[in-house]
Amino acid sequence: TARSMLNFGLDDLRIVRPRDGWPNPKAVDMAKGAKRVIKAAKIYESLADATSDIDRLYATTARPRDMIKRVVTPKECVAEIQGQKQRCALMFGPERMGLSNDDVVMADAIVSVPVSDEYTSLNIAQAVTVMCYEWFSSFNGVDDGYGELKLATKAELSKMFEHLEGELDKAGFFKVADKRPKMIRNIRNIFTRGDLTDQEVRTLRGIIRSLSEGVLG
Repeated sequence: TARSMLNFGLDDLRIVRPRDGWPNPKAVDMAKGAKRVIKAAKIYESLADATSDIDRLYATTARPRDMIKRVVTPKECVAEIQGQKQRCALMFGPERMGLSNDDVVMADAIVSVPVSDEYTSLNIAQAVTVMCYEWFSSFNGVDDGYGELKLATKAELSKMFEHLEGELDKAGFFKVADKRPKMIRNIRNIFTRGDLTDQEVRTLRGIIRSLSEGVLG
C-alpha cells in the first residue's frame, strides 16, 4: 500500500487498529523505498477518530450491502474528489474480511472496481493501486481550498448521530434491542447520503434539541 501510494504521489496514510501492532518493522521492510509513508502513517483507535476531519469519505468494497448507498467507479470517484474542494478520503478494509457494514455506513459512497465476474476479489494493495493510479492519471491541478459551501466533517456527523440516537433511546424508539444496530445503520445511512453541510448539521441538532425539550409540542 505504501509503495503504491508513493508511486502516484500520495503520502497521507491513516491506519485504524493495526492488526500486528505499531510500529511494525515488517511493514517498514516491505515498504522498500516508500518507508517514509509508513513512518509518517497516523494510527487511530477508531474509524471515527481517523475520519474526524474528513468531509467526504469513499468506501472501497465489492460486496453487496444491505443498505441503499450510491456506487461509483474509481474514475467517477476521482472526478468527484477533484470537483469537491473538500477534504476527501478513501477507506479500505482489512485484508481478510474487508469493511464491515458499520464502516460502510459512514461513507458517502461506495467505490466498486469493475472486474471480471469470474473473480472479483482484490487485496488491499491492488485496490489502493487502482485508486491511486486513477487519481494520478486524472489529476488536473485543482487546488485543495474550500469553497464557500462547506460539507459537514465526519466528526460533526458523528456527534449529531450520537445526539439523535441518545434522544431516540430516551423516547423508547428502539423497542427491540436486537434490531437496534441495524436501525441505527439505516438512520445514519439516510443522513450520509445527503451531503449535509456544517450549517445543516447545526440546524438538525437544534431541531433534535427542540423536540427533546418539547418546545415544538
